[in-house]
Amino acid sequence: MNKAVLEFSSRAENVAFARVAVAAFVSQVDFTLPDLEEIKVVVSEAVSNAIIHGYENNPDQVVRLEMSIADEYMELVVIDRGKGIEDIQKALEPAFSTDPERMGLGFSFMQSFMDKFKVQSKPGQGTRVKMSRRAGAPRRAVVPEQ
Repeated sequence: MNKAVLEFSSRAENVAFARVAVAAFVSQVDFTLPDLEEIKVVVSEAVSNAIIHGYENNPDQVVRLEMSIADEYMELVVIDRGKGIEDIQKALEPAFSTDPERMGLGFSFMQSFMDKFKVQSKPGQGTRVKMSRRAGAPRRAVVPEQ
């Protein structure tokens, strides 16, 4: 198994950094270019959620990104120590957002582009989003893990 961990400031400009870092790391696995694009979208959504919702755009916080690869399987974990999610089930509903300026599709994209998807969160303690995908796996709708 190969692993990498990144921690970076909760600044909007680091969303692009996270995308590139994950794409470079998972390129060791036999993902297609469309697969890599979907993985980059997932990373953008998860990191953006941490920055915008978890930390309420406070640039002085830290987002943690854990990556691992084993065989043709990759796992990503995005962690913030922000405000947390009051109601995870409600947050997972398509088009739900606590910010009226946002479309609320981030979790929907994450679920549809990954094989496994799990959100853990406690108000006042932060959120952990764990996602995984196997290279070459047929795409299907994912039911979030409980």
